[in-house]
Amino acid sequence: MKYKRVLIKLSGEALAGDKGFGIDGEVLSTISSQIAEIHSLGTEIAIVVGGGNIHRGVAGATTGMDRSTSDYMGMMATVINCLALQDSLERMNIYTRVQSAIDMQEVAEPYIRRKAVRHLEKRRVVIFAAGTGNPYFTTDTTAALRANEINAEVIMKATKVDGIYDKDPVKFSDAVKYDKLCYIDVLNKGLKVMDSTAISLCMDNSLDIIVFNMFENGNIKRVIEGENVGTLVTKKG
Repeated sequence: MKYKRVLIKLSGEALAGDKGFGIDGEVLSTISSQIAEIHSLGTEIAIVVGGGNIHRGVAGATTGMDRSTSDYMGMMATVINCLALQDSLERMNIYTRVQSAIDMQEVAEPYIRRKAVRHLEKRRVVIFAAGTGNPYFTTDTTAALRANEINAEVIMKATKVDGIYDKDPVKFSDAVKYDKLCYIDVLNKGLKVMDSTAISLCMDNSLDIIVFNMFENGNIKRVIEGENVGTLVTKKG
């Protein structure tokens, strides 16, 4: 394996599948199976899940809702997704822990960095819920923050496309895929990989990001084994 400890960033929209909202049980099972596959190899796995399939904070703010209130609602949505993923993984006999940045002891542990690292060392999958616990920060930023805190070797950003393109490949047939980029190019070109705060945090700490298509079976394992899958965002492009 190329990577021993990783953080996987899943979007909430990915869990919705073709429905566009809610949680698709089949998609959830497929994702869990791929996570189980790399877990069996001995990989230490942390996960951050978005909440866009249930509630998108920015959309709420644009319709007149207070931004902070809307973002807190989005954090609650991530907890729902995290609990669903936890249940799916544990039905595959993988021990997991959900750690929440917002205190809710009945359903999740509070986020404590040392405890999260200890869970990973014991080969438990740790799922980080409720973002950073603060409004105005995305789950991309949460992924970058938590990955640095637990000393993950890479952020695996699982998406519906097979990497980073110079423009939307769904809308433009002539879109060009990048195999490798440096952080500053992502920022200068305005590429929609992760938000600028997350990219800057990774750049400052030399934490690589791999953007890949999680719906192609076996891709998560290929990334772990060091195959050239998707697009690598690193110090030198």
